[in-house]
Amino acid sequence: MQNPTTYYRELILVRIGEIALKGLNRGRFEKQLLKNLEYRLRHEGSFKISRADSRIWIEAGDDQQTLDTDAALTAVQDVFGYVSASPVRKFLLDLNLLDSNVLKLADEKFADGQKHSFKIEVKRVNKDFPLKTYDLAVRLGELILDHFPDQAFVDVHEPEVTFYLEVREDFYLYTEIIPGRKGLPVGMGGRGMLMLSGGIDSPVAGYMMASRGMRLSAVYFHTFPYTSEEAKQKVVDLAKILTRYSGDLDLHIVDFTSTQLALNEACPEDMMTIVMRRMMIRIAQAIAKEEKIPALISGESMGQVASQTLEALACTDRVAEMPIFRPLIGMDKDSTIALARNIGSFKTSILPYEDCCTVFVAKHPKTHPRLSDAERAEKHLDILGLTLDSVQKTARIRLRLADNIL
Repeated sequence: MQNPTTYYRELILVRIGEIALKGLNRGRFEKQLLKNLEYRLRHEGSFKISRADSRIWIEAGDDQQTLDTDAALTAVQDVFGYVSASPVRKFLLDLNLLDSNVLKLADEKFADGQKHSFKIEVKRVNKDFPLKTYDLAVRLGELILDHFPDQAFVDVHEPEVTFYLEVREDFYLYTEIIPGRKGLPVGMGGRGMLMLSGGIDSPVAGYMMASRGMRLSAVYFHTFPYTSEEAKQKVVDLAKILTRYSGDLDLHIVDFTSTQLALNEACPEDMMTIVMRRMMIRIAQAIAKEEKIPALISGESMGQVASQTLEALACTDRVAEMPIFRPLIGMDKDSTIALARNIGSFKTSILPYEDCCTVFVAKHPKTHPRLSDAERAEKHLDILGLTLDSVQKTARIRLRLADNIL
């Protein structure tokens, strides 16, 4: 029989959200989420993961006494697929244990000596437990007020601290609900090739598609010496940041210089941007096909620059033989910047190293091109030869999740 004075566990409660709506496929999504959590926790010692009632529980393994909840929460904070997590204290259904654990937790929360508002929220799943929900809440509220008369007062509307108690097969006590990144577990949405530049938009586009469960690879077009080695390193660093969310990622670096110079020589200046984008699509999808990746991802947003008008995007899409996902298409720049700050890519994206799209930009690009304009601009180009040459001059860097500390 368990000893009430020693039976105590610190664990992490992970709440799933959208996955719970997946019907008959729900099990597959949950298994992928568990796999992703286990991978993130692989360096955090021994642990056990279980699931029940739209929840996942992470606790210390049999060979160690406690789980470092702070380290574990940090390890899983960027995993897609759950809505929130809480560090939880679990102990037997014993009222004396309940009182002592509540007072211990309250002492930690009120340790600064200031006066704090609080409330009690009780969820009584175990209907066999003799005290009702209201009675438990009153008991614990009075207990805290009695022991902390100068540090605590009740505010049920906007409390600074909420003590959550769940009555199940044991007591579960916690005060924190830490928001997760929601979405779907990476690995459930297929694979996509992200066209990654050194700007603000494309890393955010990659993040958004990873949040829908997509595994990422990336392609970057480098035009040395017109773009510097610092510019290339900036893109590598952005790809490392993305691994925090997508997991391991292959970055394909295309030596685009000879192709870019051929375009510069043969194309009308006002169509240069459109033709360049069409060539990038051709090369990116050729690399994607070699990697058996069925879709491209772009950071384009409607109307943001001359190459992102409806007509320009239509001209670009005509050379695509696979879907091009543009998750930012309806977002304004402020919203994209806010998300870039949130995921940690913004400071790297604004480093002053230009990519080929800015170095070779036309002064007065055609904003509403027709397909015939693009085809006429390309008529003196060896499209197939340039595409194959660029693919052959592509180097691959394999970035692992552990490499993402900048």
